[in-house]
Amino acid sequence: MTGTNGNPTDTTGPTDHTGVIVVGSGPTGLLLAGDLATAGIPVTVLEKRPRKISNLSRAFALHARSLEQLDARGLADELEATGRTLDRLRLFGRLSIDLTALPSRFNHVLVLPQYEVEKALARRAVEAGAGFRYDTEMTGLVQDADGVTVGTRGPDGRTESLRAAYVVGADGMRSAVRGAIGLPFPGKSVIRSVVLADVKLAEQPDELLTVSAMGDAFAFLAPFGDGYYRVIGWHRGHDVPDTEPLDLAEVKEITRLALGRDYGMHDARWMSRFHSDERQAPAYRVGRVFLAGDAAHVHTPAGGQGMNTGLQDAANLSWKLVSVLAGHADPALLDTYQSERHPVGKAVLRSSGGLVRLAMAKRPWTRAARAALTGLVSHVGPARRRATAQVTGIGYRYPAPRGTHPLTGTRVPDVRLADGSRLYEALRDGHFVLITPAHEPFSHELPPHPDRLTTAHWASARRTTLLVRPDGYAAWASDTTPAPGALRSALTAQLGPAPARQLH
Repeated sequence: MTGTNGNPTDTTGPTDHTGVIVVGSGPTGLLLAGDLATAGIPVTVLEKRPRKISNLSRAFALHARSLEQLDARGLADELEATGRTLDRLRLFGRLSIDLTALPSRFNHVLVLPQYEVEKALARRAVEAGAGFRYDTEMTGLVQDADGVTVGTRGPDGRTESLRAAYVVGADGMRSAVRGAIGLPFPGKSVIRSVVLADVKLAEQPDELLTVSAMGDAFAFLAPFGDGYYRVIGWHRGHDVPDTEPLDLAEVKEITRLALGRDYGMHDARWMSRFHSDERQAPAYRVGRVFLAGDAAHVHTPAGGQGMNTGLQDAANLSWKLVSVLAGHADPALLDTYQSERHPVGKAVLRSSGGLVRLAMAKRPWTRAARAALTGLVSHVGPARRRATAQVTGIGYRYPAPRGTHPLTGTRVPDVRLADGSRLYEALRDGHFVLITPAHEPFSHELPPHPDRLTTAHWASARRTTLLVRPDGYAAWASDTTPAPGALRSALTAQLGPAPARQLH
């Protein structure tokens, strides 16, 4: 067999069959694998790295929407206990966003290294029964009407073919999956020769996250929690290849220029250069193969939206794969992953890139634009709320058919339910949740969906009947008592017929 990318794969034929193969075990792949395994879908994760959690973390912030998704998986509270919260997010200069008024249980940003998120998600996936193959590289893939065959090379060099109904590439910016399905990754390098270092500091910064730009220099400091700090720095006048040697003296100099001091950096355990790109795949799906996280989109680290956007990709895709593989939904449901998540990825590229360009503004007109934006966000309520909603992820909504209820496609807050629980606790089973007025349970209208539907009542006197998707977005709503049969029709349209068919 020859993979779609032209690489040879094992010719002995598939030796394993699984529902979904996830390539990549970063936060995006781990959340997706955990969701699938929890729902009983066979899933195998391929990871070319050894079996360990690296302490060389890329991301340091979890925003409100990601914390809500992790809460719906029972993980948010333990991560909150591990990290440190910040109620104001500084973007650049005097521009910062106050998060205390955010309409979320998580009205802050949680500062903790990415590897802590990976630990929690990996444990959940393993406990749910996801299979992992470390030191295993994907060498090619080919898909047909019934599934996808993936070629692999293991740690001993042995090649093997695996068979799955679907494949998800969560394997980062240099995605082998994206290359195998022939998708381009258009975009450009926005900033080159960015320096990274993990160091100890003789002086502790005044703020939990320290970020500033001055003149031609930019620097960012974030704590790991183990005594080390991640330093990210850039100097406009020192544009050298990523392969150019880097020493601590250069890191200190850039930090002094941007922050006014280097905090007595010493004992660097790791240093590197990289370039920050803005790129997005034109499609997140080709047949039975999907892209998620950095395999689908990469952007500048401004606003800390990278890991968070990938987690949202996984939360959107996982329940749809479960619904289709369990026979509850038509495969056309999977097309909505593209229509819902691609515009979000595009918006994140635009906002994060804009923040970087304004932070490093040099020309008079771009400095004027930065000053204007700072004033607008700082003093104009609607602008401040829009900026906060976008950076934290709670403001995105998905397209809805014309004529549907205004709530359709919107994020549903973590409302209190009549039994004293919260919505995001009710979502932990991976089911749809139907919330009805206290005195109108509609039990006579509900089709038997015990494996797909959780019913609850509002704790308040609210009269809306609301159906919430497993990812916490509104699927259907009515402000009045639905006409006879209307609720049953809505549930059947969203959850599929009952009883469920068998896995295929």
